[in-house]
Amino acid sequence: MSMEVVPALSSFPHFTLPNTNPKPTLISSNLQVLLWRSPLMNAQLNHNYSKRRGCISVVGASRRSLWSQFSNSYDRCNLELGKCIGRLRKFMNSSEKMRKHVSSTLFTRFVVSVLMVSFAVSNSPSWALNEENLLFLEAWRTIDRAYVDKTFNGQSWFRYRENALRDEPMNTREETYTAIRKMLATLDDPFTRFLEPEKLKSLRSGTKSAVTGVGLSIGYPTASDGSPAGLVVISAAPGGPANRAGILSGDIILAINDTSTDSMGIYDAADRLQGSEGSSVELTIRSGQEIKHLALTREKVSLNPVKSRLCVIPGSGKDSPRIGYIKLTTFNQNASGAIREAINTLRNDNVNAFVLDLRDNSGGLFPEGIEIAKIW
Repeated sequence: MSMEVVPALSSFPHFTLPNTNPKPTLISSNLQVLLWRSPLMNAQLNHNYSKRRGCISVVGASRRSLWSQFSNSYDRCNLELGKCIGRLRKFMNSSEKMRKHVSSTLFTRFVVSVLMVSFAVSNSPSWALNEENLLFLEAWRTIDRAYVDKTFNGQSWFRYRENALRDEPMNTREETYTAIRKMLATLDDPFTRFLEPEKLKSLRSGTKSAVTGVGLSIGYPTASDGSPAGLVVISAAPGGPANRAGILSGDIILAINDTSTDSMGIYDAADRLQGSEGSSVELTIRSGQEIKHLALTREKVSLNPVKSRLCVIPGSGKDSPRIGYIKLTTFNQNASGAIREAINTLRNDNVNAFVLDLRDNSGGLFPEGIEIAKIW
């Protein structure tokens, strides 16, 4: 059974996109990208360019490695150039005398003092990069740098970039988010996802040591035939409101405050379960064949992700194996520290081996998973 879990209490590995507030300017329909010529660029590119198949080819060097460094700065340079040209225009417009004496030749010399590179295929129209384009490019570069499959699911990642900038509407933030989701969908990888800021905020709140809610970790598993199984309770925090009300792992949440969960997104469900301390939420639960209607009061729930105990296998005399059992329910910010504490306690009991139980684990912070893996 495959499972995607984004809990009310926990989260997934993720990437974030930096805030960008550029206002780029395109001064000529013939120039698609304008870059300052710097010693760094001269050293990197060595002036050995040849145009092939509409892309930049670099003689005597790895095109991908140089492009990776080169592309990281070209948007920023484009913006800086636009600002300088804007200041020059403002200065020229402010002086009648300047307009009379500064010829088009002088302006042309200014333009050709920068490095002009065209990244589009032949006969492609020029476009000016706007703020939404740059946000899309940040997502594209994140995948380009970090994605494991360098074939990008058998496609040209650079060509996809150019086609998307040319064809995808990116005039509003929602249109840009849609373009990013479409780009990630081409990877056909369920573990690479894009989170909008509000979803990221909800995700991060679930990785704290305590949250205000009903104490449920939830997920959308699929049945053996591939059909959705509904909004399922992965676990209920011990001592929390849901646990005290008798909600069990495997129960199905049918509705939250009379709103059906059939078409409710996982982040939407998590937001509805959380709320201010003392507020109430009504849940419709199917537990086995029984339907329950429960009213729960939200409260601050401490999240201890680890349970541990000593297990002695009977019937082996004095040499009975002593097993240290550790149950990890989520990878929140306390997980690695709690695992170390449990291991040290069990080692004082002279255990022979450890069992790390990850069943019903609701996911969480990727760095915490790495730290726990290092312990072993």
